[in-house]
Amino acid sequence: MILLKPSVFLAWLGETKMQRTVSRIIDGDTFETTTNIQGTNFVRLARVNAPEKGTARGTKATAILRGLIGGKIVRIDPKAISYGRIVADVYYGGKNISDEMKRRLR
Repeated sequence: MILLKPSVFLAWLGETKMQRTVSRIIDGDTFETTTNIQGTNFVRLARVNAPEKGTARGTKATAILRGLIGGKIVRIDPKAISYGRIVADVYYGGKNISDEMKRRLR
């Protein structure tokens, strides 16, 4: 994982908050957008470590995330870059999706 100081990261990214359409849910904490963000279309939810793909809980997590944001226009607030993905707080309908996923996965 590459972590940059917030001021350095945001200057590099060029946008602090943006809206993007969710084109595909990868798993319970990662999705793809229709529009590129600094070389990647992949976004990982900040502060969420969903169960692994291929497990019953992982399938449930993927379904929950799909229900929350699949195909929707979300607000993305980038925090870092990790493994070629933007790590971000993501918002839809006034809800922080990371917080909502953590609540639903308890």
